[in-house]
Amino acid sequence: MSAAVEAEALHRFFHAGDEETQALRGVSMAIEPGEFIAVTGPSGSGKSTLLSCLAGLDEPDGGTVRIKGVRITRRPEPERARLRARLVGIVTQSGNLLAHLTVAQNVALVRRLAGARPSPARTMELLDSLGIAARASARPDTLSGGETVRAGLAVALANDPAILLADEPTGELDGVTEHQVLTLMRDRAHGGTAVLVASHSGLVAEAADRIVTLDSGRIA
Repeated sequence: MSAAVEAEALHRFFHAGDEETQALRGVSMAIEPGEFIAVTGPSGSGKSTLLSCLAGLDEPDGGTVRIKGVRITRRPEPERARLRARLVGIVTQSGNLLAHLTVAQNVALVRRLAGARPSPARTMELLDSLGIAARASARPDTLSGGETVRAGLAVALANDPAILLADEPTGELDGVTEHQVLTLMRDRAHGGTAVLVASHSGLVAEAADRIVTLDSGRIA
């Protein structure tokens, strides 16, 4: 079985005036289908930068990323966006929901962006599997914290991505709700989706099959 995601020798530099920050320093990793990985490390260690490069949201200064064998690096942004829509699900702490759309409409939009026909029945099935079907017609600003994360998961999973990338998705949740969300992510991993969660949370680390620790842009 080929890896869901392969990253090889990723480097990423940022400049502010005369200062250079090395956010990633030769990071290499492979994530298998169905594997749940927690990425840990102190603030500023490169966790968010790594996820952005894996998702094709950011272009590394060196190295390559392949998703299901397809290279996503060194491509024009429109090509990366098409691959991202089809192959990658993304959940962030700040959210991935459009405020003027309902939960169901957010899911349908992501399907359209990937070139797929939205199916109301499929949308409701996905929302039901995440325990949020009753909120399908709700707008994001009316959702609780746990509902917002579940709705964000629905959007991220709408196109059955090869990998689900989550950046501090449970940072604002209480322990019980965080456990429920992590159970949903584990269930998705059991279904074959690779899951990578960057987090400071001990519960995330406990739920993971493997822990990758970053320190100053390197895997410790």
